[in-house]
Amino acid sequence: MTAFLMLAYGFVATFVMGSLSRNRREERPDTPILTYAGHGLMAVSVTGACLALCVAGLTAFGLSFTAFGVSLG
Repeated sequence: MTAFLMLAYGFVATFVMGSLSRNRREERPDTPILTYAGHGLMAVSVTGACLALCVAGLTAFGLSFTAFGVSLG
């Protein structure tokens, strides 16, 4: 399931970034749905980065998620 979500994220990110750059090149305004999709991608990216940083920090201090009642596997 993770691989599918990563693939879908890649497709959406490629489409959004390509559309935004084409609109900039042609000096056209962006559609609201494209802007919302871009904001959503940014939120997902920041959330994933924060979660990865938390996992790295917990691992560095020798803690695991099982101490908090969460299982990753």
